Amino acid sequence: MSGSITQPPDNSLPLSVRDLTVAWYRKPVIWDVGLDVSPGQLVGVIGPNGAGKSTFLKAIMDLVPRASGRIEIFGQSYKRSRHRVGYVPQRESVDWDFPVSVLDVVTMGLYGKIGWCMPVRRHHREAALRALERVGIGEFANRQISQLSGGQQQRTFLARALVQDADLYLMDEPFAAVDAATEKAIVQILREMKQAGKTAIVIHHDLHTVPEYFDSVVLLNMRVVASGPTDVVFTRDNLEKTYGGRLTLLDEATEAMRRRERTL
Repeated sequence: MSGSITQPPDNSLPLSVRDLTVAWYRKPVIWDVGLDVSPGQLVGVIGPNGAGKSTFLKAIMDLVPRASGRIEIFGQSYKRSRHRVGYVPQRESVDWDFPVSVLDVVTMGLYGKIGWCMPVRRHHREAALRALERVGIGEFANRQISQLSGGQQQRTFLARALVQDADLYLMDEPFAAVDAATEKAIVQILREMKQAGKTAIVIHHDLHTVPEYFDSVVLLNMRVVASGPTDVVFTRDNLEKTYGGRLTLLDEATEAMRRRERTL
């Protein structure tokens, strides 16, 4: 079943994509992407640099124009469903020198519920603080965001997404350049999301950890090469189709998968 993970009724699908193409100056970045994602899944989006992974997430949120295609979130457009979507951007895309506290950043995740011109009340800040405590950095709530380490900054944006209490989370390389403790904390949060019936679509670059972290994978290189359950789709053949001749990386990932299988 090309480009499809599972297919419950359309209005229950956290994400349904059909014939999606995004182009810059008439050059396709992603082309003819089709994909269905079921509820309660941790989905890894895997592919080489320049494969269109970040563009794919931005297209879901209407942040880049589409050349063609249809995207539905729980059977509706992003505009109608945006309150059900949480987003964790790439850390490198954020202006960390902006003069704002950690607590303020997390509270921004509630603006969709508060309203942009309405006051932030005590219970809003309490909810933001609980989210910070959940990701393990509640003690830094009043610190300026630029004063945090890279891992702490990533946890801050994870808390901002969590405080939204969304049903679908889109995460752009949340594990990139973080310490081992932060990575472990993010994995734990992802698993808690899954237990609560949430869905997370995560751009990920470390092939070694894919089988451990994700229920399903989407192998993307401009087009969907393959998608489905990790134990079925995450194979050497599909990786070679996705990454081409980068055999050193593939060999390392294959060996990691074999070591994991021997320990099960």
